[in-house]
Amino acid sequence: MSGTAGEQPGTSGNTRLLAVAVLATFVAFLDGSIVTVALPAISADLGGGLPTQQWTVNAYLLTLGAFILLAGSLSDSFGRLRILRIGILGFGTASLACALAWSPGLLIAARAVQGLTAALLVPGSLALITTAYRDAARAAAIGRWTAWTGTAAIIGPLLGGVLVDVGSWRLIFAVNVLPVAVCLLLMTGLQESAGRRTAGFDLPGVVLAVTGLAGSVYALIEQERLGWGHPAIVVPLAAGLAALVVFVLHEARAPSPMMPLSLFRARNFRYGNLVTAGAYAGLSLGTFAVTVFVQEAAGFSATAAGFTALPLPLAMLLLSARMGRLAGTFGPRLFMAAGPVLCAGGFLLMLGVRPPLDFPTELLPGLVLCGLGLAVMVAPLTSAVLGALNEDDAGIGSAVNNAVSRVAGLIAIALAGTVSGGALDFPGFRQTVLVSAVLFLAAGLTAWLGIRNPDTSGRSG
Repeated sequence: MSGTAGEQPGTSGNTRLLAVAVLATFVAFLDGSIVTVALPAISADLGGGLPTQQWTVNAYLLTLGAFILLAGSLSDSFGRLRILRIGILGFGTASLACALAWSPGLLIAARAVQGLTAALLVPGSLALITTAYRDAARAAAIGRWTAWTGTAAIIGPLLGGVLVDVGSWRLIFAVNVLPVAVCLLLMTGLQESAGRRTAGFDLPGVVLAVTGLAGSVYALIEQERLGWGHPAIVVPLAAGLAALVVFVLHEARAPSPMMPLSLFRARNFRYGNLVTAGAYAGLSLGTFAVTVFVQEAAGFSATAAGFTALPLPLAMLLLSARMGRLAGTFGPRLFMAAGPVLCAGGFLLMLGVRPPLDFPTELLPGLVLCGLGLAVMVAPLTSAVLGALNEDDAGIGSAVNNAVSRVAGLIAIALAGTVSGGALDFPGFRQTVLVSAVLFLAAGLTAWLGIRNPDTSGRSG
């Protein structure tokens, strides 16, 4: 039997498609986490100091955030496998360029290309799953995708530390060649599904979306270094926000919109993205606070601080597939409401921190509970958001949801200094995790009030 994107669940072709989707997303997520431990070695070798370290990370985030909507539209219009293949080839090439870079400028430029090509991977990967699976099988497949791609958060810092210590920082980029090669091998013989959007290419929408996201994301990244009042922040932020407003107005009138606003008529898509915004803002703010707090206020090493976050991805690895199957059977509403409430409870447990910090009793229980909440929430959330749409719109739907989660996280971290009162000491940490808990509670309430379980036809309203 040939492997196509439209086969029924359970076939070998679908198993291979799921493996492709996991690997393609895994390398994109891995590259976001593996590089942080190598930053001191990179700046020591290439020079450039702190700006080199910042832009080695930020160049990737900037282009990834700016081009992800375009990637989703391209995936739906020109074929998921085609765009995924272009993305994985480009990502592998950019990874080699990073590994061979001999100056900070070349490394940062290659990282920007990496981010652009990574943007082609995530929407197309989820769209493949949405097209290939149906109903409960789709929810279970998304659960497996969530579980395995979540391991990138575990493997990234640990693998990066080993590669830097035993070899060179260049190996953290060169190692991408292996999963890229395996992914391309698995894609051999797979065929596109018949369904595809036939709308024309929305060039004005592309320009407005990229300009709006790039300007806004750049300002959010750089405001911590330059301050909100600096012209280099005010101008791109104002231009970016203006472009996004014009983008929405344009999409409402365009004959062939890149992001049809009709997507938001689907109740679960609309409310699912609101849940995503609240939950990922809370998650980004809370985990950022924990990582900085244990180093600055409790004296943990960077390696020890990295290990503190392990309960979250471990819980997702162990439980996400099961939660996806359960949500496919019973509907996503309860899981999407309960998961954020559990996460909120985890952060509320951390309010009891007192100097000197006792990690096993004051932070670990909250982190475990938060990890459980994420495992309960993430796969049902993704399944509900994408399941609310027609299969032809799965790529742009995934791109919108990913853009919402990333921008929400960026905004939350950008405001961390304001929320904490300027320092993540014990009082500042308690204040920050309280805000994280409130954001999660808002997400859970939104899910309970807004999300509807699919009807017997498998389509949510």
